[in-house]
Amino acid sequence: MSSLAQSRWYRIIPIVFITYSLAYLDRANFGFAAAGGMADDLNITPGMSSLLGSLFFLGYFFFQIPGAHYAAHKSAKKLIFWSLILWGGFATATGMVNNVSALIFIRFMLGVVESAVMPAMLILLSQWFTKQERSRANTFLILGNPATVLWMSVLSGYLVDSLGWRWMFILQGLPALVWALIWWKMIDEKPKDATWLTEMEKDAVEKQLREEQQGIKAVKNYAEAFRSKSVILLCLQYLLWSLGLYGFVMWLPSIIKAAPNMDIVTTGWLSAVPYILAIIAMLAASHYSDKTLNRKIFIWPFLLIGAVAFYGSYLLGTSNFWLSFTLLVVAGGAMYAPYGPFFAVITEILPRNVAGGALGLINSMGALGSFGGAYIVGYLNGATGGFGASYILMSVALLSSAILTVIVVKRT
Repeated sequence: MSSLAQSRWYRIIPIVFITYSLAYLDRANFGFAAAGGMADDLNITPGMSSLLGSLFFLGYFFFQIPGAHYAAHKSAKKLIFWSLILWGGFATATGMVNNVSALIFIRFMLGVVESAVMPAMLILLSQWFTKQERSRANTFLILGNPATVLWMSVLSGYLVDSLGWRWMFILQGLPALVWALIWWKMIDEKPKDATWLTEMEKDAVEKQLREEQQGIKAVKNYAEAFRSKSVILLCLQYLLWSLGLYGFVMWLPSIIKAAPNMDIVTTGWLSAVPYILAIIAMLAASHYSDKTLNRKIFIWPFLLIGAVAFYGSYLLGTSNFWLSFTLLVVAGGAMYAPYGPFFAVITEILPRNVAGGALGLINSMGALGSFGGAYIVGYLNGATGGFGASYILMSVALLSSAILTVIVVKRT
């Protein structure tokens, strides 16, 4: 299996990583546009800016389950191909808007067309990688998230400074249109479709994946899966986790920009730092999670660390920017670390016929939490004139998520 494993990793993972990276651009670059002149140009109030930043996740929320169902029972490859084309178009159009109404429509539609990408990708990977590999495979997918924000933070700062926020959106939306063609050419739905594998290699992977499914308790349909305590608690856990994470991702540039004598380029460089730690933590957590097959211990401790770091930032207030910033870096890295083990849990406790829908449901709850985090944190920052209240909110959300992880993963 070693030569087989190598060929799958090199063929599938780079394409999946780049695709998810492109999907992540327009979730995070809005924060730079908001901090870099878009609000003034379009006369956007602080309250409307919070709504616009979070509207993406509302669109993302509504279309998770049908998209995941289509990916599981029809074609993840085809779904992601059309999503690439549509989100590239909408992302580029963001740089051409002249009024808030058009921006509202585009932000919502971006969420709609990207909503199925995450569960479709996870389903695709579950059809290619075995239980012993799945956390690492999921992590390489989700690394597209912090890795994109890492380079995007630096690049967006320069683009806004030199070309303005409009060209930032246009230049960061076009690559998805080109990449759609590469995706279609390079990705195969399942091992049996791959011309670059031998018949023996195809059979070996398919056989191992079938054997894994035999050890999972049968679930008749989505209704039964959605009523299970494990799925309900995972939904709540991921909602709270996402509230903390996306409150952080969307508003970190504004938090840093508010420091004395801070320009947009320096804001970009500093905004990138948490994602360096995130990448290291994600790789380490997924490696040891697969090695031990103990998922729980690589999820809740990181969420607890994030909660403590946010509370520390709250206690510091504005008295020491650099110490507070260091705690935010720790919080960012800790929140990203458990992604691989978390999504491995879902595909390991539910049979294939309902795993896609359950992934969609859990991810849609995460999108709802992301909407709440992006909106409420932005609202609290504007209403209080500081960041203390939002730090408390994110700390409590992550603490609750950590507690739920201890309960739910123990049950699985």
